[in-house]
Amino acid sequence: MKQLKKLKRIRIHHEGTDTLIISAILLAAINAAIFYYIECKIPFFITAPASVITWLLLLNFFRCPIRLFNGETKQTVVAPADGKIVCIEEVDEHEYFHDRRLLVSIFMSPLNVHANWYPVDGTIKKVAHQKGRFQAAYLPKSSTENERSMVVIETPEGVEVMARQIAGAMARRIVTYAESGEDCYIDEHMGFIKFGSRVDVYLPIGTEVLVSLNEKTVGNETVIARLK
Repeated sequence: MKQLKKLKRIRIHHEGTDTLIISAILLAAINAAIFYYIECKIPFFITAPASVITWLLLLNFFRCPIRLFNGETKQTVVAPADGKIVCIEEVDEHEYFHDRRLLVSIFMSPLNVHANWYPVDGTIKKVAHQKGRFQAAYLPKSSTENERSMVVIETPEGVEVMARQIAGAMARRIVTYAESGEDCYIDEHMGFIKFGSRVDVYLPIGTEVLVSLNEKTVGNETVIARLK
């Protein structure tokens, strides 16, 4: 299965292309207007560095490192995002499983890479988008009340795993590439969330969790659990 992967080698994520181009043009136009139409150059010497810093922050946000998982993927659950573990607990999942599940949540700050990867190899069983609120993504209730996108994957061993992309207070757009019926693999991009957000992974009860609260994760590298 490994050799069939379509690896997306992106250094600057394509979701940020338009934003980076438009922002560069606007910032350049603003600074040019300040330079040519305001006789005093002090405002220009303030806005020019500020504009460069702002654009570099946007560039940093849309970066997308090339990462290949080198470990064994069978029964392995890999972190779908960069960030920090903010929740590990058993919860009642009401949107798809309608039973008790083990929830592992990763919070992404605006400084983290915001590309999302598939946490397991398998076949996509369901994809659904749910409108909702835009509360701070680190709050527990954001999992069920915020705008979110659900991707359910069945592994080759027949285990179903759900990854849920959750919008945050700043995030206003969730992009999900998954489509029902497709095969998916660790190393592939599942989607992208713009500006500060969270990804929840729902696992069967009894799954061996290999991370702890507040631990930092690296998307497509950190192994967060082993399926039984």
